[in-house]
Amino acid sequence: MDFSLTTEQRQIREMVAEFADEEIQPRAAEIDETDEFPWDLVEQMAELGLMGMPIPVEYGGAGLDYHSYAMALAEISRGSGGLGTVVAAHISLACNMIYEFGNETQKEEYLVPLAEGREVGAFALSEAGAGSDVPSMETVATRDGDEYVIDGSKLWISNGSVAQTVVVFAKTAPEAGGRGISSFIVRPGEDEGFIVEGTEHKLGDKGCPTAELRFDGLRVPKTRRLGEENQGLIQALKTLNGGRITIAARGVGIAQAALDEALAYAQEREQFDQPISEFQAIQHKLADMDTKVQAARLLMHLAADKKMRGEQFIKEAAQAKLYASEVSREVANEGIQIHGGYGYTKDFPAERFYRDAKLNEIYEGTSEILRNTIADQLYD
Repeated sequence: MDFSLTTEQRQIREMVAEFADEEIQPRAAEIDETDEFPWDLVEQMAELGLMGMPIPVEYGGAGLDYHSYAMALAEISRGSGGLGTVVAAHISLACNMIYEFGNETQKEEYLVPLAEGREVGAFALSEAGAGSDVPSMETVATRDGDEYVIDGSKLWISNGSVAQTVVVFAKTAPEAGGRGISSFIVRPGEDEGFIVEGTEHKLGDKGCPTAELRFDGLRVPKTRRLGEENQGLIQALKTLNGGRITIAARGVGIAQAALDEALAYAQEREQFDQPISEFQAIQHKLADMDTKVQAARLLMHLAADKKMRGEQFIKEAAQAKLYASEVSREVANEGIQIHGGYGYTKDFPAERFYRDAKLNEIYEGTSEILRNTIADQLYD
């Protein structure tokens, strides 16, 4: 097994790492404080080709392999966890839905501006009563001639209040439960009846708005349905499976940031006439933190490799997301501990890493659901 990076992969990682160091990190505390969507950074990432990384060039993307995409997203997340979610939701969910299930006309009209970064995308699946239990969603899309009329609401939608294109899931055959869900391309700026009820005031993940959406008689032409009717649940599960690789990448990036900060602090902070990095207790913490980060990174690449090879990767994606999510929280927690009292203040970024890391264990499949998924794959 070859663990070495190609020249192109190494150059991409270095380029994004430099961008994260010079442009994202200096803004991270401000983004966390204001919770404002960083349009200027998104525009800069678009210029660098980072808003459509794995999407083929013919559809406006950069045509990168999934290893490169995962590494780049880890670097972006190392700079800002919120910006990592912005990119992951935009590419892995919104863009990939249209790329995988859209027809050529839909790709040309809606995917290209997303992949080029001229527009931002969102993925509206979850509802107040339908998070992990997707089939219990209540949003409906009723056929009316050449249109669908969508009524209902969505919750926890990343980028939901700023997106120009939103992939919305609704029941077209309510009596069929999960087998009666379809997906649609919705354009908030064009479609009357698209209402942003508000955004959540969250523990972390600042800079990426998490919106509550409502659809009140929203009319969508049938030409904006993705794929066949009643295939939405299958589409969503396939898309989320790939998305878990990028949430693993977000976890790796945040964990790396927490480790880097803790290591630097430990070498600078002195107690008892020596840097605290000289104490074995701190050395062991740092050693464990680094080992966990490297293991999470390898699981991320294993899942990416299987996806690229066209092999089954449900278990690997779930394991990568599960482990990286928990590692990001654990490493961030130890980072606070190494900082001591300072780690509990906003004078240092250690506490931000912890707040950003916690979300990894919740969205795109909770840790509990992922353990069910892994067990199911073991039984097959």
